[in-house]
Amino acid sequence: MSQQEQWKSKIGFVLAAAGSAIGLGAIWKFPYVAGTGGGGAFFLIFLVFTLVLGMPLLLGEFMIGRMGQSDPIQTYSKLASNPKWNFIGKIGVFTSFVLLSFYSVVGGWIILYIIKILSGGLAGLSQDQYGQLFGEIISEPYSTILAQLAFMLITIFVVAQGVQKGIELASKVMMPALLILFIALVIRSLSLDGAMEGVKFLLVPDFSKLTSESILFALGQAFFTLSLGVSVMLTYASYLPKTQNLPQSGISIIILNVVIALLAGLAIFPGVFSFGLEPNAGPVLIFSVLPAVFSQMPFGMLFFLAFLILFLFAALTSAFSMIEIIVAAVTKNDVSKRKKTTWIIGILIFIVGIPSCLSYGLLSDAKLFDKTIFDLMDYAVSNILMPLGALLISIFVSRKIPKAELFAELKKGSNVGYAFFSICYFSLKYIVPIAIIVVFIDAAGVSDWILALFNI
Repeated sequence: MSQQEQWKSKIGFVLAAAGSAIGLGAIWKFPYVAGTGGGGAFFLIFLVFTLVLGMPLLLGEFMIGRMGQSDPIQTYSKLASNPKWNFIGKIGVFTSFVLLSFYSVVGGWIILYIIKILSGGLAGLSQDQYGQLFGEIISEPYSTILAQLAFMLITIFVVAQGVQKGIELASKVMMPALLILFIALVIRSLSLDGAMEGVKFLLVPDFSKLTSESILFALGQAFFTLSLGVSVMLTYASYLPKTQNLPQSGISIIILNVVIALLAGLAIFPGVFSFGLEPNAGPVLIFSVLPAVFSQMPFGMLFFLAFLILFLFAALTSAFSMIEIIVAAVTKNDVSKRKKTTWIIGILIFIVGIPSCLSYGLLSDAKLFDKTIFDLMDYAVSNILMPLGALLISIFVSRKIPKAELFAELKKGSNVGYAFFSICYFSLKYIVPIAIIVVFIDAAGVSDWILALFNI
């Protein structure tokens, strides 16, 4: 591999990988699934799943990525000495393509809200009016498509510059800025009257609020927020030197991911409880409930603007990783083809994402399985493609690569003990597949069919 296609520094890799993991999963999805899943009890279960299941799978992708030193499709064939195994990489590439096609739509919404704030269009509305405004914004065809295009153009421009000058450089700026902005927001949120009720909701477990559905949400969230199952982490690890400490990098990424999820909750829930709003508003929490919260604070719209900027940074760092895995697979790490390929792929993703962009407007009546195009894409990625990819990767790593070779790879650049490796390996081989199969059964509604069959 060309030296150009390697990370320049250890911290650059960690920040880029953490940026991929954090994204919309930690900032957009975590608060609303925690809000609907019981708060503190959900957070505790999510933390356990992240450590027990997410960490082994993350290290699994890191190990085979650095071992393969190639694109995601070739890596599986190379390590298994069988071209048939490249279908795992192909699933990851396809999933990333579909995911970014509708993910960029949400990125466009963020841009539109930033423009609305700067033009004064969000000031002084009631909560109902904010909800109505959100519906109006996402149903307007021309502005949403242009905003989606703007999001994709930023993504394309950065990734076209390469690993060091594009993804790594942008991540080194965006990730620290994200942390600083978040800390400022949390301090402001915690200063509100009644804020401690929101803190208790997030941090004090109330297991009476925990349901089987929220446990499965926490399980899926542990995979989703770490970008696992699509070979993104494998691709990023393929640019690593053998001196990189993989366990240390994995732990750093998980800590950053959990900290950002925690900060997101602490920035949102104290305000929600302080102003007597409901924490279980669902996916519209950030776009319709949060503006109502910030509008009641002194300089509230300024703080909401800061929140949206960090939200945009997080969305972009995830988008970089999604398009990078596709570029790596198509160019086979040929640096000379990067710019042209990135632009072609990026524009194709934008075009494929237009139906999702129009799902709440012109194409709102176009439904399949009672879902809009956007919701169908989200469901297919979150409940089918990503869990399937995670299952296949866990099977591949634990059953196709000799255990001794995996341990030798993990030890390069680190002094990790065999006991730690054995725990991760056991989880990857047995616990992770079982957990993912449980998610599959729930997503497919099999449990409901069984209960209905026996009239339970």
